Amino acid sequence: MFKLRAPFKPTGDQPQAIEKLVKNLRAGVRNQILLGVTGSGKTYSCAAIIEKVQRPVLFISHNKTLAAQLFQEFKEFFPENAVHYFVSYYDYYQPEAYIPQTDTYIEKDAKINEEIDRLRHAAVQDLLTRDDIIIVASVSCIYNIGSPEDYQKVSLEVKSGQKIKRRGFLSHLISLQYQRNDINFKPGTFRVRGDIIEIYLVTGKEILRIEFLDDKIDKISILPPSFLSEIDTSHRGHGKIKTYQIFPAHFWVTPQEKLNIAIENIKLELEERLKKLKEEKKLLEAQRLEQRTNYDLEMLREVGFCHGIENYSRHLEFRKPGEPSYTLLNYFPKNFLIFIDESHMTLPQLHAMANQDRVRKETLIDHGFRLPSAIDNRPLTFGEFDEKINQAVYISATPAEEEKKKTLRQAREGKAGKKYIIEQLIRPTGLLEPLIEIRPTKNQVKNLIEEIKKRIKQHQRVLVLTLTKRLAEALSDYLTEEGISCQWFHSEVKTLERPKILKNLREGKYDVLVGINLLREGLDLPEVALIAILDADKEGFLRSETTLIQTMGRAARHLEGHVILYADEITKSMKAAIKEIKRRREIQIEYNKSHNIIPKPIVKPIREWPFFSKEKEIVSEFWMIQDKKLLEKEMREAAKNLDFERAAQLRDLIRKIKSKVIFEKTKE
Repeated sequence: MFKLRAPFKPTGDQPQAIEKLVKNLRAGVRNQILLGVTGSGKTYSCAAIIEKVQRPVLFISHNKTLAAQLFQEFKEFFPENAVHYFVSYYDYYQPEAYIPQTDTYIEKDAKINEEIDRLRHAAVQDLLTRDDIIIVASVSCIYNIGSPEDYQKVSLEVKSGQKIKRRGFLSHLISLQYQRNDINFKPGTFRVRGDIIEIYLVTGKEILRIEFLDDKIDKISILPPSFLSEIDTSHRGHGKIKTYQIFPAHFWVTPQEKLNIAIENIKLELEERLKKLKEEKKLLEAQRLEQRTNYDLEMLREVGFCHGIENYSRHLEFRKPGEPSYTLLNYFPKNFLIFIDESHMTLPQLHAMANQDRVRKETLIDHGFRLPSAIDNRPLTFGEFDEKINQAVYISATPAEEEKKKTLRQAREGKAGKKYIIEQLIRPTGLLEPLIEIRPTKNQVKNLIEEIKKRIKQHQRVLVLTLTKRLAEALSDYLTEEGISCQWFHSEVKTLERPKILKNLREGKYDVLVGINLLREGLDLPEVALIAILDADKEGFLRSETTLIQTMGRAARHLEGHVILYADEITKSMKAAIKEIKRRREIQIEYNKSHNIIPKPIVKPIREWPFFSKEKEIVSEFWMIQDKKLLEKEMREAAKNLDFERAAQLRDLIRKIKSKVIFEKTKE
């Protein structure tokens, strides 16, 4: 059972939005839109819906950082339920590729984030064993992770008193891709101490201790990863348990009987492909393919796993050519609910994934690096993704035409209800949409400087939008020369440096940010009172209706929110955006009047952003510490809290200490 825990109740138009969405979900409506303005509490509304419908939930976001924010929010809303984070586990990823023009083969190179890998396994395992689950995911959820049937089938259920030989148990653990490591005991490994076998589960949350007596399991215990001398009896209610299900340490673990058949099928495909390549006089490609595939087959026979095993997933999963691969969506029960956050951004991403992957794979296949069946190790096409949707709620302040068409199509089909675009326009604080003003482009920079200086006197912040990176940098330099504390902000700024700049803006180290797109989605800056958009009449993506509405919304968190559009004519996009903002503002004013609400400013604490580099702070924080175990504990804690940058800095500090110790020993 989902139990929502929050220090507040639905206010404004949250109650009506929640009621309508829940009513439509219960009536079987497949597609709905939650059109919620910035600061209206859309995440809380979604949490309230989840509690009412009591169904497993997949919440898709278009980038990792926003997904992490949502994950933390849902963890706070549902402390008693399973809330998980499922994104790509690559810190760095260079896919396998071949460039025929220069005869250049690029081998797959990737750096896997072990903590995210553990989070992925934890998500899947809870999904197979619990109904009260929310998974916050990126578009990584449409990529192949292997068959849920096989993942469950190969799992090992152990029971107290179960008759099984110690050696046979160890063999089964190895078949689940757990590795024996008595020294470096970490998730995905096990160690043996006489008749006691300790398994560090791949989720990283628990250590399973199995005690044997003769040829049977005598005791099963659960221990926390930090255990030293005693069992954490608060975990799972007690240390000793009667039964436990051990899931594989990797995805794509196939039962032995299926693996043997799959190997034979791969050999048959190889023979057919080699014959075709030789007929086409592609002898080099044939030799290359034969050598690479035979090596992979040998690895599969011996250890049940090989580098790039996912390229053989069609055979391992007994799928027909062209059939979609198994993704996270296949692990959900049929009645699950999908929320797609910032749908105007997320849906285009979901559309693009499969096309990009196919072009690269076809080149590899044509030149003998992979078998033709590798083409079926791919993300879902959008059509396949759409087929797997049971019911979906698209969340956006500016829903695109695609979401709107989906809802309108239902209305024409005569499904329950007539309106599936549910608006949430009232903010709990009573804040209004910003006032909009159009000014001529002549002397726009001079006029802008005057407006900025007015805002600085009132301790307010300003965002300025240009059309190009070069113009953003030039304008920033000019404003600095005029004595204004300013910083340019566009895609050339490294990802992990962006939150630091935004924090500096909120703190007043900068008064103005000059950029192009300025992280329209998810940008939360209550101190910003003025948005100035230069050349607003230059029609295009950066001055489209959606972009203008999203950008102008950044000023809606301030009591004196104001937008200046510098333009010599009113474009179609400007007219539509201004009309929509005015419509929303009128609704908000009317609501405030009828409910005697006086708008209040947002008071939001300026917190440390968990993802940006803290190397200097870490060096100063631990400058006296030489205890590697203590530092490793801090590193694991940082990774557990998704503070991967801090964890990496601590790892580097540990390496420096180890190097120093080795150097001193060699001197002796």
